[in-house]
Order: sequence, then structure tokens, then C-alpha cells
Amino acid sequence: MSSMPIWVLGEALMDCVAQPDGSLRPLMGGSPFNMARAAALRGATVGYLNPLSTDLFGLQMRAQLLSEGVQLLLPASRLPTSLAVVQLVGGQPSYGFYREGIADRDYSVEQVLKQLAGTAPGVLHTGSLLLVPPEHEKVIAVLHGAKALGWTISVDVNLRPKLAADLAAYVEAVQAVAKLADWLKASDEDLELLGFAAPSRAAAPQIAAHFKAQGASRIALTFGADGAWLEVDGSAADQDVPTVTVLDTVGAGDTFWGNCLGDWVLQPDAAPVRVATTLRQAMLAAAINCTRSGCQPPTWAEVQAAD
Repeated sequence: MSSMPIWVLGEALMDCVAQPDGSLRPLMGGSPFNMARAAALRGATVGYLNPLSTDLFGLQMRAQLLSEGVQLLLPASRLPTSLAVVQLVGGQPSYGFYREGIADRDYSVEQVLKQLAGTAPGVLHTGSLLLVPPEHEKVIAVLHGAKALGWTISVDVNLRPKLAADLAAYVEAVQAVAKLADWLKASDEDLELLGFAAPSRAAAPQIAAHFKAQGASRIALTFGADGAWLEVDGSAADQDVPTVTVLDTVGAGDTFWGNCLGDWVLQPDAAPVRVATTLRQAMLAAAINCTRSGCQPPTWAEVQAAD
């Protein structure tokens, strides 16, 4: 087991995936929720901070996390589970969100910091929908408090522009959170929204230099079918996407980052030396996830068997 825990602050929601007949198929989702599962299946010690609902969906999510070894750190909420309606076109998801008055936003900065202060510092991960204003203000307050307590901050940018009433304010909020990241992941779509013109794998070193100047030391940049690039404390590697039959890409980035974080907390020494191995195995885990419907991260045994 890991001596350094990964605690996750972020949304848990039901992805209601549109089917060809017009019906909706509910699948558990939310980028941080998915990442928590992937890191736990990798073998890390993982805790989930946001409240889950006492409704049927929330109970299903609770059972899923517990079955995969994720600890639940805050009490349940009577508010309903957040929903996303997902339309898949060519295997690529697009989303519509229902996130007012919901369980995963039913927490206080004080609650989270009390939990963080009560254990030895580890990695605090956040990103995605909790960075949408005004929720990002709570997240920034938590991150400042966590850093003061000695926690390492992980951020997956994971911008969802359709959710923002004011896209410019959303991007500004994400930029403010990114400045607090010790470890950061961003996709090519995220990078475009953050102002990087035509981001590509070839330009990854220059893009990463921007985040390094803000204080990040471990940076993952993903470019969809064009592969990914990873830098760990000054050592870098890039790699093509493994060849698999893709069913859909839901949760691929979350699975990738969960395996990166899991690798780092389980093997804290010599992470720069392992950068190419970490990248290869994380991409393989993401590829396995893409052969399945919805986010279904592989176990570490499955990744090892395919490596």
C-alpha cells in the first residue's frame, strides 16, 4: 500500500449516455471520481472528499468506490447527484450538465482543511467542474490551505466550456488554480482554451516551460490520437497511442492521470528515471479503458499483462 495518500476533491456525477434509440444509459462519471478509481485500481491509497448523495445514484457511486478500495472522507449529502447528458459522436463525448443544488458541491472549505490537517500530507488532486466560477473560489482556498499543510497539489485542467456562463471568467479561474499546481495535466483541447495556439506534441516542451515557470514540476500533456508527453522533475518522454479497438474515450484522460499519480506515490524514489515507463504504462491503462463502454479503468494486473 502507498505511504502517501491521494485525496480527491471534485465532482461525482452520472453520465446519462444517449443511446441510438433515444434512451439514456446512466454510467458513473465525473473526472475526479474516475481518477480516484483509476489510482486505487493502480494500487494507491485513495480518499474521496466530496459528499455523495443519499439518492440511488449516490448509493451506487458509494458502493463502486468502496469496492475498488477508495475511502469516503466526508458525510453523505441529502442533495441529489449531479447529472451529465452525454452524446457520443465517432466515439468522442460531448456533454450537457445539471449541477445546481447537488451533492458534490455540498462541502465547506473548513470541512476539507480539517480532514487534510488530520493526516500526514500526501497528494491532493482536483480539477474539472469544481473550477467553474464561483466554485473555484472554494477550491483555491482549499489549495492554499493544503499547501500550507505540506500537501502536493495535482490539477487536471479538463475544461468544460459549455458549462460556463462566462467562458473568459472560467478560463481565468482555471489559470489561477493551475498556478497552484505541483503536478499538472492538460489536453490539447484544454491548452487551446488556455490560449496556446495550435498545441502539438512537437511543441510540448515549450508549453510545459510555461507551467514550470509557475511552479509545476510534473507535467502531462495529452494530444488525443497524436500521443502524449510527460515531464518529471526535468526528465521528459513522449509516446504514441497504443493500438487498440476503441469503443469510446470516456474517462481515458482520468485513467491516464490516475495511473501516473499511482506510480508516483507507490514508487516515490527515482521518478525522473522512470518517466518513459510511467508514460507507457499510463497510456496503456488509458488504451485499455478505451476498449470498454464508459469509464472502466483497468487493474494494475491487467496493465502488467498487456505491457
